[in-house]
Amino acid sequence: MDLTEGSVKQKTERSKKMMVVVLLFSLFMGFAGLTSAYLVSQKREDWMSSIQLPDAFLYGLLIIALSSVTYILAGRFLKANDGQKTLLLLGITLVLGIAFIFIQFEGFKSLIQDGNYLTGDTANIKSSFIYVIAVAHIVHVVAGLISLGWVTVNQYLGKYTSERHLGFSLGAIFWHFLGGLWLYLYLFMYFFQ
Repeated sequence: MDLTEGSVKQKTERSKKMMVVVLLFSLFMGFAGLTSAYLVSQKREDWMSSIQLPDAFLYGLLIIALSSVTYILAGRFLKANDGQKTLLLLGITLVLGIAFIFIQFEGFKSLIQDGNYLTGDTANIKSSFIYVIAVAHIVHVVAGLISLGWVTVNQYLGKYTSERHLGFSLGAIFWHFLGGLWLYLYLFMYFFQ
């Protein structure tokens, strides 16, 4: 397909989607760098392989996966021009996103209860990596929640239709990326202990 073909609207939409994809690729590369450093650091003498990921991180994975499902369903209702159900599902997605952040902090509490700190005399390199990776992801989830909040407000104001939904779609791409990223990070930290 020639990217220069199509109406001005089509070209604008393609360019905005491409910008989001480039942004997400750069975000992924940042996390790939963190996970690469995690692997290299496993060779250190002070690496503690006995640290287990908190169960809360798995629950967070399930919550963020469910939030992707609710966003997908919202998109289906949007395409069917059912604004009320779209708005309801966006609201549920927003609540699930907030729940994800709270459950991550429960995971941090669990790490602390087990004596694994980010810094200080009792900190170790592995627990520090777990904190940094999880917090970096949370920061991006907050950005995703801001995007999702914007999409929800625009849906409430009736700005999206089955024919006009670019902002909704861009928000969905970002949100699903965040869910996929947490899946990658969780599985990575689980299997490379």
